[in-house]
Amino acid sequence: MGYNFRPLERDQQYLMPPSLRDWLPPDDLAWVVLDAVDQIDLGPIHAPYRADGWGAPAFDPAMMTALLLYAYATGERSSRRIEARCRRDIAYRVICANQVPDHATIARFRADHEAALGELFGEILRLCAAAGLGRLGLVALDGTRLAADASMGANRTAAALDAEIRHILAEAAEIDAAEDATHGPERRGDELPAGLADPRSRLARLREARRQLDEAETLRTRRAAEGAAARRAVRQPERGPVEPEATDPPAIARPGAGQRKGWAERNTTDPDARKMLAPGGWLVGYNGQALVATDGLILAAELTSDANDVEQLHPMLAAARSNVERAGFRRPIRTVLADAGYWSEANAAALPADGPTVLIAPLAGRARGPDSIRPPTPERERMRRRLATRRGRALYRRRSTIVEPVFGQLKEARGVRRFRRRGYAACASEWRLLCATHNLLKLWRSGRGRRLTGPPPPPPRRSR
Repeated sequence: MGYNFRPLERDQQYLMPPSLRDWLPPDDLAWVVLDAVDQIDLGPIHAPYRADGWGAPAFDPAMMTALLLYAYATGERSSRRIEARCRRDIAYRVICANQVPDHATIARFRADHEAALGELFGEILRLCAAAGLGRLGLVALDGTRLAADASMGANRTAAALDAEIRHILAEAAEIDAAEDATHGPERRGDELPAGLADPRSRLARLREARRQLDEAETLRTRRAAEGAAARRAVRQPERGPVEPEATDPPAIARPGAGQRKGWAERNTTDPDARKMLAPGGWLVGYNGQALVATDGLILAAELTSDANDVEQLHPMLAAARSNVERAGFRRPIRTVLADAGYWSEANAAALPADGPTVLIAPLAGRARGPDSIRPPTPERERMRRRLATRRGRALYRRRSTIVEPVFGQLKEARGVRRFRRRGYAACASEWRLLCATHNLLKLWRSGRGRRLTGPPPPPPRRSR
């Protein structure tokens, strides 16, 4: 008795469905992406294109935008792999209408429109609000560290940067002299090599890294002097301003402290990236901030090169308030949860009385050096009393369950652990695009993505 298998005929000719609408199930993510792109304002992306009809035809910006949104939503950020999927993947072929932009076109589109692509976060948040997503009564704020497209071995101190700059300039002068001897001083052969003359070359990056180190050292010295003056005023309030005493802490960082923490280093591949401590160890990267609602919707997404979260509390609250208003949410944010990394006396004192309630775990308050525990302050005691209530404890226990799953989905499910581009502006655009596609996935999984409400925005005006 023989096996009963389905017939397998690889030479059989097939006829694909004549309409792209029949290629994918009606609830596929690709249709939600296309519907969303039809609803958002693409005016900033259309603006750079010529409106007089001259030049070679470009790929439709709406198609390219949908392609990037779908690719980022499914964890694909390599322009070469996106090009390959446009040939082999049914959903990509539906989005592109069987067109295949090459990887250079995809990369140029992403670079040319980085600011406009980052602003899609607000547009997609508006669609989510119109679909009924976003529970704003309780939100949580946190940051996650993502590696830059740079190696830790490319970090340099100021002395190392100076030595490398001198070496490159000496090498350039040596090449000049050799080419003068070969070609003559009046011929084109006496130019610098392209790698040294290009403003985007290694020499320019080295000089930018050196400039940033000088600025950081000046700022650190000023802050240390201000801190020493504040400590003297606290110790001797009745005497008024006094001259520095021999027992005062030095106004500059201790030798080696900046080196240990990466303050006195800059990366020659991406000078905007910083050395940061992440759960897996040290990395060179950026700090991605997200303020998340209880249903997992990201309400604000910003990127910073600060390793510490303490300076991000009020900017993120302001960004969330602006985004919520522009998106049209009917209810305001009521309570914000943040971990101890956002705590400072200044942050607590600057919280507006008419704003949302902010719950932050205050730091333990142990002073550095030989001093004992700092005396309690009104702001710290007020926050501790607020967290000690039954409602405060119940709310604060929910902090990690609201915001941490978002970072887990980005890093584990979609494989986002390193930025693909270099420079703060490019990485900030990529972070906001990643968070926008996270919200797009929320919209799709909620089942409300095919019922987007509200008329589409008017087409952008084109100058004649």
